[in-house]
Amino acid sequence: MIKIAILSQKGGAGKTTLGLNNAIAAEMNGKQTAIIDLDPQSSMVQWGDSREAKTPPVVTTQAQRLQNVLDTCAENDGDFIVIDTAPHAEQTALAAARAADMVLIPCRPSIVDLRAVSMTIEICQLAKTPCHVVLNQTPARGMLTEEAEAAIKGLGVNLAPVQVG
Repeated sequence: MIKIAILSQKGGAGKTTLGLNNAIAAEMNGKQTAIIDLDPQSSMVQWGDSREAKTPPVVTTQAQRLQNVLDTCAENDGDFIVIDTAPHAEQTALAAARAADMVLIPCRPSIVDLRAVSMTIEICQLAKTPCHVVLNQTPARGMLTEEAEAAIKGLGVNLAPVQVG
């Protein structure tokens, strides 16, 4: 079972959208997929409730129950699990990072977002979980994206080979 946590200490970075896109892609490729929503805003749950399709299932829980939910996913032959988190929730983010096989960190190419990436990387390092920064909301033209790529590489962290426009 592959577990991906989506973390960012910055609100509006695109965590929920990135998580949904990964979950749907896995589901479309035949993976038994589930989404775990640790964000009190419950955007993933609202998305799940608004759909006619019942898969992938979306479960809301708290960080202290995360392992129980993951155990249930494993018992039900889960292949791919996406864990969505809230911004500014260090303990929840740390629990999600520790439970995950990999962390994706969405980041817009702005100085404010790049500063938040450093804090999120620290959480991943504490959890000893590999992470990849995914540039999100990138402009089609201009130097901003290239500058953000250079800044992320300067942090010594993996940069996802794709960007989300």
